[in-house]
Amino acid sequence: MTPSELKRLYHIIKVQLEYGLDELLPTHELTKAPLLARKSLFWIKNKHSDKPLGDRLRLALQELGPVWIKFGQMMSTRRDLFPPHIADPLAMLQDKVAPFDGELAKQQMEKALGGPLENWFTDFDITPLASASIAQVHTAKLKESGREIVLKVIRPDIRPVIDADLKLMHRMARIVAKAQPDARRLKPVEVVREYEKTLLDELDLRREAANAIQLRRNFEGSEELYVPEIITDYSNETVMCSERIYGIQVSDIDGLKANGTNMKLLAERGVSVFFTQVFRDSFFHADMHPGNVFVKPEHPENPQWIGLDCGIVGTLNSEDKRYLAENLLAFFNRDYRRVAELHVDSGWVPRETNIDEFEFAIRMVCEPIFAKPLCEISFGHVLLNLFNTARRFHMEVQPQLVLLQKTLLYIEGLGRQLYPQLDLWETAMPFLEEWMMNQVGPKAFINSVKDRAPFWAEKLPELPELLYDSLKQGKAMNHRMDQLYQGYRQSKRQQATGKFLFGVGATLVVCSAILLSSGFESLSLAGGIAGVTFWLFSWRAYRR
Repeated sequence: MTPSELKRLYHIIKVQLEYGLDELLPTHELTKAPLLARKSLFWIKNKHSDKPLGDRLRLALQELGPVWIKFGQMMSTRRDLFPPHIADPLAMLQDKVAPFDGELAKQQMEKALGGPLENWFTDFDITPLASASIAQVHTAKLKESGREIVLKVIRPDIRPVIDADLKLMHRMARIVAKAQPDARRLKPVEVVREYEKTLLDELDLRREAANAIQLRRNFEGSEELYVPEIITDYSNETVMCSERIYGIQVSDIDGLKANGTNMKLLAERGVSVFFTQVFRDSFFHADMHPGNVFVKPEHPENPQWIGLDCGIVGTLNSEDKRYLAENLLAFFNRDYRRVAELHVDSGWVPRETNIDEFEFAIRMVCEPIFAKPLCEISFGHVLLNLFNTARRFHMEVQPQLVLLQKTLLYIEGLGRQLYPQLDLWETAMPFLEEWMMNQVGPKAFINSVKDRAPFWAEKLPELPELLYDSLKQGKAMNHRMDQLYQGYRQSKRQQATGKFLFGVGATLVVCSAILLSSGFESLSLAGGIAGVTFWLFSWRAYRR
């Protein structure tokens, strides 16, 4: 490791020990080194022993920076895996990360926009409305119209911290891949590379603005999802301006119930929004933790989601989408044979995999999860069992689906909080079946014709000319082929003539030799000259 990487690793261990997080380490061979560090580095003591473990974990992750905060955000949504005293404090990382100075934020904005904020905004609130791992948000009004807006600004000097952590993650991923052959199938290097890309994308607010505009367009007029409008005149790489929205945070269960929200419909629409983004648009919000999701309070009987913070989005190509849909349908239909075959056909497991054994292993993992409400199913345990199955059959992790997997975890976490009785499978099945029907069969053909119709309509006026050119080119091609065939026949005739002349010449030379040996010198000379002449003609015939 480089000195900077060693320094960062030391800082990570130091922070964890200062907050007493070694209490979380189980007794295992792999945990001996950190526990030994606690004993040997006796000067690094728990400085926050007066705080609960959950608060210490949150503060440690917050101090370590954005990469670790993102990890804590995901942990906070998995209340089936972590008890409330851990999950509740971590939920504060979703939008209650310690803010940086408001005056510094104002200076950053003015530098990015090229002038004092008073030129364009009024009622700027120096106290941030919300603060997250990458940026924080301040409220204001547009000077020209009085419209309420929010200004999002990137945290100062955040890039060096992210780069240091990512370097360390890359280093550790390579070490794990080399030292643990069984871990190679999990593609740790590729996963870290994919995570790096998504994290660095969040540092450019132009990308987030473009994502929000696209997502808003995809759900224009929808009752299920609303995406705030981006005001592009005041948005750039480090500042983004958008309309201000008012809503109930999706994690505020008491507030939603007090407002009379139809919790069942809200949960079902969350599933529907996710599958619509993935399968209809191939463009999905991939950071749907509760801090980024609100609910409009105006119509609680017809609840509408509000999606914020579109810095991380995921896309799927047609092959991944088709494979995912077929797999999910096979799971829903308990067709484990089809699941096993799809894994082999896609190359996720080796071709020589025993399908019967693989099918049985999948059945053991998946069969217990059916016929149960969501509250009784631990998808964390299911994933653990699937990974054990994958290890047996050398299944490889697909980095392009990491974001999708993370989003599924978020969706499950939100579903648990909103409506624990939600049957995720029953809600998603009709949607997937309809999507598959639109991809294969008569509907797919009709949709393909509809998609291609504008192109055909554009080319229709050119059809007579294109047909004439094609016929003309075909006629010219036939003429050329006739010429080539005639040339070929002429060549064969010339070669036959050459062979005949060569044979005649050879015969005359042999006869000349016989005549010479018999004393007929004059006849022998004439025959030899004739033979050479025939050979010359035969050579010319071959050359042609």
